[in-house]
Parts: sequence; structure tokens; C-alpha cells
Amino acid sequence: MNRLMKPGARERETLLNSGLLSALGVESVTGMMEIAVIGNLPARQMLFREGEPADTLHCVLSGYVRVYKLDPDGREADVELYGPGDLIGASVVLDGGRYAATAQAAEPSLIARFDLKRVRELASRRPDLAVVLATALSAQLSKAFASLADDRLHTAPQRVARYLLTYCPQDGKAASFRLPYQKSLLAGKLGLAPEALSRAFSLLRNHGVNVRGRLVHIGDPEALRRV
Repeated sequence: MNRLMKPGARERETLLNSGLLSALGVESVTGMMEIAVIGNLPARQMLFREGEPADTLHCVLSGYVRVYKLDPDGREADVELYGPGDLIGASVVLDGGRYAATAQAAEPSLIARFDLKRVRELASRRPDLAVVLATALSAQLSKAFASLADDRLHTAPQRVARYLLTYCPQDGKAASFRLPYQKSLLAGKLGLAPEALSRAFSLLRNHGVNVRGRLVHIGDPEALRRV
């Protein structure tokens, strides 16, 4: 990570609106801001590696960070894709051991860093911070369970359809939008190989989905819901 510095006005605003700080009282916000430092993470640079001592809590301010696991043969399995406002790996606050996965910038990103020892010390005095950290951990665990169930219960086209529908209005009208990140990242997020994602997009053409690069047009969201 490039040179670390204290958050400026824009970074402070992003932090204040993040899931980590938005629910805190004034004293806890002040305490977290005092220990926060920020730094730029170039695309593909590692934030931390699996097995390294966990000494820092991270919050994404801009860009996306890909978290993945490696098997002994060097194959990668995506765990999560974190975007602006997301807290990366809340579990390290409690277990205090080593990072359980590897984190890498998917694109140029701005990251806020909090010294983990100081976060724990502050949480021991500030119940609202302890509750927020526990809530973040619970939310990430629930999301992991939901992702596991989605992998078990739905085919690749169904997973892609469910993701695309999150961008569609509830009134059932046609929708056009741009994917927030490259298709390779979307594939990992959905637990698919890139070629499986391409095949799913091809199959979904029959359900009114037209994809050009990162631009997506859905002509009939109701048809997509029936996939």
C-alpha cells in the first residue's frame, strides 16, 4: 500500500456513512477517526495474505477488493468481493489470530486501516462499537450461509438471473445498467468459472437479457424471474 495518511474531508464522509461508523455514537466515531489512516492500493496489489498475522481492520472507501482462498495446487476460490463502505473480514476482531484468506485489490482502491489492538481497546470501553463489530460479523456470516445455499440450490443461469434482478425496478419495466465491475469478478462473486458465466449470459438471451461488455439490458424482468 502506498504512503498512509490521515483521512481528509471526503474520506471522513465516506467512513461516517459506512456500516462500521454510521451506527456509532459521537465518542466512538471520534475514537475510530483518531486511529484511522488511509492509503491507495493499486490494482492487483495484495492487502494481506492468508496466514499472515491479523493486526489491521480494513474498510473499503473506493474501488473493490477481492478476497479468496488458495488450495495446495494454487487454484483460487473467491470468498467475497468488498466495495465502498464494506468492512473486510470482521472476524479478525474476535479471533485475533491470522487472516483466513487473501485480499487483493480488484481495481485501484482507497482503503482505511485501523490498528486492531487499538480497535479492541476502544471496543472494550465503548459498548456501541462492540455491538457494531459483532453485528458486522453476524451479517458477514449470514451472507456466507446465503451464498453457500445459493450455490447448492440454483444453477448458474439462475444465480446470474437473481443477481441481475437486483438492478431491476419492482414495477417490472425494462432496465438498462452497467455492471459495477468486470465479468471475471462477477463470475468469482457468483461462484462461477468465467466460461460458465459466459454460457449463462448466452442462455439468458432467450429471457430478454442482452449483454455488451459491461452494459446490460433486460427487456422483461418478469421473464427473468421465471428462470
